[in-house]
Amino acid sequence: ADLLQPFQGDAIDMVAGIDAMGFILGAAAAATLQKGFLAIRKAGHLCVQTVAQPYTDYSGREKVMEVRTDAISPGLRILLVDQWVETGGTMRAAIELVERLGGVVAGRRGHLRMHPWVQRDHHSHRLWWPVLSPPVCVPTGVAAICMENSEGGKWIRERYKCSHCVPPRLQPCFDQHQ
Repeated sequence: ADLLQPFQGDAIDMVAGIDAMGFILGAAAAATLQKGFLAIRKAGHLCVQTVAQPYTDYSGREKVMEVRTDAISPGLRILLVDQWVETGGTMRAAIELVERLGGVVAGRRGHLRMHPWVQRDHHSHRLWWPVLSPPVCVPTGVAAICMENSEGGKWIRERYKCSHCVPPRLQPCFDQHQ
């Protein structure tokens, strides 16, 4: 629920989870939102027509991911979910797959930057997300347990509405894999 809070009120048509841990978190998000779930798979696991996207994963290995060609219709608003965004390669490939099929991962943000962390107001016990600029309508976005401040993580945060669970004071530890 905390991870999905920034997307409350956003029009989301479907949740897509990225192979493999994104399947668990994404399915839970889809169930919470009462939306359909789409699996974005590593190549070779789907027995239907697919569109593929090469990418370099966090370990530097070249891989390919794929999605069903009939799963995304133009304008479908998709929340992408994965466990961890380290270099951003896997998430960026998923974004490219969704957008190539006409789906909408999130609106371009321009200079709007939303902090990707959750802070708790100790008086009211409510969660809030501070915004540095006036908000704009962004239909969906990217959710992960952790989003590192890598070049790829920054690219994603600059362009898409994002949510993750790492408090600012702990972010350097996650960035350094401590």
